[in-house]
Amino acid sequence: MKGLQLVLIAVLMLAVVGCGVKQSYVDQQIQESESRMNAKINNVESDTEQEIAKLRDLADKLSSRVEMAVNEAKGFENYQVIWSGEINFEFDSWDVTDAAAMVLNEAGEVLEQNPGSLIEIAGHADRTGNAKYNLMLGEKRAQAAKRYLADRFGTSLYRMFIISYGEERPVAMPDERGSASKNRRVTLKIWGQMQG
Repeated sequence: MKGLQLVLIAVLMLAVVGCGVKQSYVDQQIQESESRMNAKINNVESDTEQEIAKLRDLADKLSSRVEMAVNEAKGFENYQVIWSGEINFEFDSWDVTDAAAMVLNEAGEVLEQNPGSLIEIAGHADRTGNAKYNLMLGEKRAQAAKRYLADRFGTSLYRMFIISYGEERPVAMPDERGSASKNRRVTLKIWGQMQG
């Protein structure tokens, strides 16, 4: 009987020791899992902090650009159109004609006499061709006028603003006589400070 008791005690001791070893293994696995989870949480927190820092930096840059734009716009509230003109072009062309050069010469002289003035140069086209091509054609016409003023009068590029409307803003409707030639144009507006 004593032998049986000894065997039972030995089995119980092994079971207790085995449970202890098993519990120790489980605890180790839990600790490793918690460590991995904490590392992931720290990485997410770090990434989030970096993203927040980037967004703050971007917001600061945008704020400073808006401030610059507002400061640059100050003073322009007293500007008005002090001269306007129009030049026309041949079909599918952006070459400056002699008649167009006369108008551009007048514009150049007004710009020289008003050093703080700006010129708006808007290119247009007739409805021949597709809208995309006409938009490009209007831009080429506006660029030709801008280049003429820069070459002939030395007008600074920052004083000249171009835009193309293509076929979108006709001055003559298709049923009018000579409507296509009237719509192949560049309109010019010189903006300067109001006097007085």
